[in-house]
Amino acid sequence: MRILLVEDNRPLSEWLALTLHRSKYTVDCVYNGADADHLLLTQQYELVILDLSLPKLEGSEVLKRLRARHNNVPVLILTANNSVEGRIVGLNNGADDYMAKPFDVNELEARIRALLRRANQQKNPILQCGSLSYDSNSRIFSINEVALTLTRREHAVLETLIMKSGKTVSKQALADSLYAMAEDVSQDAIEVYIHRIRKKLEHGDAAIITLRGLGYLLKQHHAD
Repeated sequence: MRILLVEDNRPLSEWLALTLHRSKYTVDCVYNGADADHLLLTQQYELVILDLSLPKLEGSEVLKRLRARHNNVPVLILTANNSVEGRIVGLNNGADDYMAKPFDVNELEARIRALLRRANQQKNPILQCGSLSYDSNSRIFSINEVALTLTRREHAVLETLIMKSGKTVSKQALADSLYAMAEDVSQDAIEVYIHRIRKKLEHGDAAIITLRGLGYLLKQHHAD
């Protein structure tokens, strides 16, 4: 799950990015509205955390431009402006949620999880694909109630696939969910992660299907 964090307070931004990284999110950080607007034109994100008081371009303008382009990526406003008027303006401009500073990071992560579920049309925090289950709150995968041990990259790939369960996910989309801007993007590595995950799914009935030229599909495998 790739997140764009737009926050001009660098110490806060770096701390929050590290916290989210430890929770297995991929995070890109920018510190002004103009850079955020550019990235939202050129990159794909699952969620945007947006401050409103930004240099070069106000956060409200970033949000207006984003929605004018019919980009429906979930946006969580994180701002020191906790007035009723500020919340109304943010929500009316197309924000999906609103939190005031200072904030509790556990609540922030809970709101992130809820927004991601909603964006993927998943209301139940427990996602299922056959005997494979994913608790989106604890972010633990299990097969027949036995927890899977996954690396951070493997977890990101499988999380993307189960969030899109029943839908084909391109190799590029998987790469986008794995790598931040500062990292080298390797689509070839996706095949390695898929191979490793398949080995770990062998004891269940969930399988990753390769659709040549299209991508990968997570689905329940039915024995003949």
